[in-house]
Amino acid sequence: MRPARVHVDLEAVRSNAGVLTRLAGDALLCAVVKADGYGHGAVRVAEAALDSGAQRLAVALVEEGAQLREAGITAPVLVLSEPPVDSLADAYALGLTPTLYHLDAVQAAAEAARRRGGSSARWAVQLKVDTGMHRVGAPPEGLADLAARVFSADTLVLQGVFTHLATADESDPRHTTAQLDAFERTVLGLRNRGVDPGIIHAANSAAAITHPGSRLDMVRCGIALYGVEPAPGLGEGLGLVPAMSVLTEVTHTATVPAGEGVSYGLRHRFEVDTDVAVLPVGYADGVPRNLGLNGGEVLIGGVRRAVRGAVTMDQLVVEVGPTGDDSVVPVHRGDEAVLIGTQPDAHDGTMLEVSATEWAGLMDTIAYEVVCSFSERMPRDYR
Repeated sequence: MRPARVHVDLEAVRSNAGVLTRLAGDALLCAVVKADGYGHGAVRVAEAALDSGAQRLAVALVEEGAQLREAGITAPVLVLSEPPVDSLADAYALGLTPTLYHLDAVQAAAEAARRRGGSSARWAVQLKVDTGMHRVGAPPEGLADLAARVFSADTLVLQGVFTHLATADESDPRHTTAQLDAFERTVLGLRNRGVDPGIIHAANSAAAITHPGSRLDMVRCGIALYGVEPAPGLGEGLGLVPAMSVLTEVTHTATVPAGEGVSYGLRHRFEVDTDVAVLPVGYADGVPRNLGLNGGEVLIGGVRRAVRGAVTMDQLVVEVGPTGDDSVVPVHRGDEAVLIGTQPDAHDGTMLEVSATEWAGLMDTIAYEVVCSFSERMPRDYR
């Protein structure tokens, strides 16, 4: 098999779940494991999180919830997006909690519950309100009608009401505060009508860390569960531990003559004879094509080494150093290479790290995208 894998440290996940449980205080911790657990493996992450303080899980798709149920996980699972009508019956059968924000979806859910469970069915659902992200959710002025429709459907039970925060990971708190205020007013409006909203929740990882008032009855933590800061510096000092390492090994070494270039387009040329190493991973595995062109580095032999030229579909080239330079730590076929993760420094033994956050900064994106990008060609292993 190709020597390339994503290593997931489940002890780190457990530790992070414990940190977030303590942070949440009296609020429930809902572990968000959508997108195959942000690329870490939803089932194994869910089990670890539930072992360490999480009481509930959240996914984006009914299919993702089905994967958890097929693995024997019985904890409550919230589907964060409104399921298509034709998947509501499956969601009911699987015991998933759907999110609803359209009147016709409430009606369809009630009918699906009646078809699958009969007149005695009581399906717990949640309602989502859009307080300023302007993606999905009912408008605040429409939430009362949605709740009324749920209560008029004898096969549905309102389990909770929630919103999602658009800028909780940014330094300016004003929009987050405005959203939380709007959510509080909307929930109060329900209560004034005699409606019990159930579990009310708004906080994602960033808000749970930076806005204590957002924690309410439950926090929904995704990226922090995996030990990745929601934004650079956000959560520093909490003790979050990155759970993902991306590892491979050197499969080829060569010397590139002075003036020659490497990879497609020869977009990086060397001024002197230079030793290079080849790693058997590429953009089909989730490594950004422009990582080297944007200054990306990997760890080999306890040294940060620059990726050079364009990353290709299946391979990338790393600069080792000038040929014949005795000060360069040599690289050999079979040496471990760390794309994301840590390795002891060859000179003083301190721990070097290349993080998902570092890649995100180089590629003008967020660490969420980095950890979610490693493809199925990269097998996951766990400890």
